[in-house]
Amino acid sequence: MNRTTPPTDPPGATDPTARRRAIVIALCWALVLLDGIDTFVYGSVLPEMIGAGHLGLTDATAGEIGSATTFGMLIGTILSGTATRWVGRRPAVFASVALFTLATLGSGLAGSAAVFGFCRLLCGFGLGALLPIAIAYGMEFWPGSRRALATGVIMTAHQAGGALAPLIALVLVDTAGWRWVFVAGAVPAVVLLPVAVRLLPESPAILAARGRPEAAAAVSARHGIAPAAPAPERPDRWAGLRALFSGGRWPVTLLFWLTSFAGLMLVYGVGQWLPKIMGDLGYETGDALLFSTALNVGGIVGMLVAGRLADLVGARRIVVVWFALTAVFVYVLGVHLPVAVLYAVVFVAGLLLFSGQSMVYAAVGAHHDAGDRDTALGWVAGMGRFGAVFGPWLGGALLAAGRADLGFTAFAVTGLFGAVMMALASSTIRVRSRSSSGQASEAGG
Repeated sequence: MNRTTPPTDPPGATDPTARRRAIVIALCWALVLLDGIDTFVYGSVLPEMIGAGHLGLTDATAGEIGSATTFGMLIGTILSGTATRWVGRRPAVFASVALFTLATLGSGLAGSAAVFGFCRLLCGFGLGALLPIAIAYGMEFWPGSRRALATGVIMTAHQAGGALAPLIALVLVDTAGWRWVFVAGAVPAVVLLPVAVRLLPESPAILAARGRPEAAAAVSARHGIAPAAPAPERPDRWAGLRALFSGGRWPVTLLFWLTSFAGLMLVYGVGQWLPKIMGDLGYETGDALLFSTALNVGGIVGMLVAGRLADLVGARRIVVVWFALTAVFVYVLGVHLPVAVLYAVVFVAGLLLFSGQSMVYAAVGAHHDAGDRDTALGWVAGMGRFGAVFGPWLGGALLAAGRADLGFTAFAVTGLFGAVMMALASSTIRVRSRSSSGQASEAGG
């Protein structure tokens, strides 16, 4: 078999290189699963913590802590893309998992709202750093050219974690207390991290970018993936960041960032506050928690559906359609419906909401080459975290003001904004592409 040709076999094939690729994908999936549990566990215990007055939490302070968590994600995400060029993907992954695991345990042991909030801030830093690196791993080690599907598969883990978090809360809150929910969310990482240290390879693209072509070629051959592009004679650690703005790319970069802002405002605003808003709108506590599970199960299905469609018609088109439909279904969440019907609406909203944001990452990853992809993904996710900060704060402010009914309306408007921003990005890319083709034709003539 020629190791320089990108393979087309599925991740589970019997070829040794395919098995090694499958191990990489599985490890990334499992690490992102932990990320998803720790991201959504806070929203799952909020009804109990606020209702019983644990640590003195109120709707307003809970929103502030949620925003602190996503602010930590913002910093971690932005730094991760650049840091991978300096230290490599492997160390960055291990450091981020260790940090959010320790911080999640600290959240369960916290004796005051201030300590709890600080632990959530640190937890956010680790969570934010992991996700773009895991996506970049998936896009590099997935067989063939189905990068959008690779992104979707990796992101199903995030939603699986989001679906598990309320179930963990439902089992443990009444029997053991809210603190044990955080402990249960952190313990699996203690087992998984040593396995990842042993089996996860360094990225060939990062090795090549750091001036280690022989090591990059060895990893590529061992895993049966296309060799990484050679780095310049004197590697430039800031090349990835400059690539976001050079050659007239800055308008597209900014539009991608604004789309990500809208998507993560939806993901974290709706994801954190759905159980509490539903409770305030009169639904039973059990249903309010299980709505969150239905939302994330819908997200898992959506990742696979959107990933396959995006590989056929383009990730940018899927983002525009998905965000527009998200606006409709999120708005309907605020309409009082029979519980059975509402479960279906929540499921479809989750299918659209989470996979729409994941396809933003797929669109950005496809727009940049492998050497710049970590930086591009890190920054688009990082800028989007401003929306992740604003969403939980907005939900808390509306609940504190007694206007839970306005929460879903505000998030529906956010969905429309995201659709418009990605439509503008697509239009800008097409105009630049036609302009570049015209200039090449003139030069050739």
